[in-house]
Amino acid sequence: MDAAYPRFTLSDVLTAEQRAFFDQHGFIHFSNFITPEQVQEVVNASKTVEKDWIARGVEKVNGVPIKYGKDLDGSPIVQRFAFTNQHHPYLAALLEDPRLQALLGFVGPGARIGKDEKDGMVFNHYVNGPLSKFTKMGWHTDGLRDIFMGGRLNPMLNVGIHLSNLKPENGGLRIIPGTHRQSLYQFLFRKKYFISHDEDPNELAVRPAAGDLTVHDGRLWHRVAQSSVIGEESRRRVIYVPIIAGKFQPKNEHSATQFYQRFAGIVK
Repeated sequence: MDAAYPRFTLSDVLTAEQRAFFDQHGFIHFSNFITPEQVQEVVNASKTVEKDWIARGVEKVNGVPIKYGKDLDGSPIVQRFAFTNQHHPYLAALLEDPRLQALLGFVGPGARIGKDEKDGMVFNHYVNGPLSKFTKMGWHTDGLRDIFMGGRLNPMLNVGIHLSNLKPENGGLRIIPGTHRQSLYQFLFRKKYFISHDEDPNELAVRPAAGDLTVHDGRLWHRVAQSSVIGEESRRRVIYVPIIAGKFQPKNEHSATQFYQRFAGIVK
């Protein structure tokens, strides 16, 4: 499969074709989930939350560390938010879109949007500048946290709502299609978690436009490639929210920081 993989349109019901594609490849790409106007509203909401967190010196939200960095002009920015949906009504309302409920069908009975679980709505802001601390992310699977926490590997999907137009030079999401069906050994040892950034001969570059939505299985190997351009052209924003099943495990302000979250410093 190459960059010309098919795009779909998300409605409130999944089609047989969409189910079959996701089952085979472990990911799917939907075009035009939200409008350009909605994209700007989401970005504006994130800036409001950012301003508040910087002013208050927020270090963690529900036990999840917040990643700060520097913008191109040296001013402080938040580069990885957690549970952003709990801090702005527009972002909370975005998760009530009925089309998102259709995505639960990729998991089956008991699936739910993790508004208050895992890291909630994660907002990532990448910019490749001399002072940035968040430009890429090494190979990993999202399901590893269940193993770290001593539990079984529960079904999980990661839903991305993309807020920037990506060109090849912008880096971005790289996946290895079909690895959601790998053995447990391959799940654990196929790559060096977060340390390995090398291109894989089987990887696929996901090329969203602003407003697109993607879904990838939590068992799928993926990474975030660094932009090859520097400056304003490298700026990229994306939201991720989990779809999960299994025991309901909400987090709150008293939640502890998990062991695996202490490796956040690896991500540069």
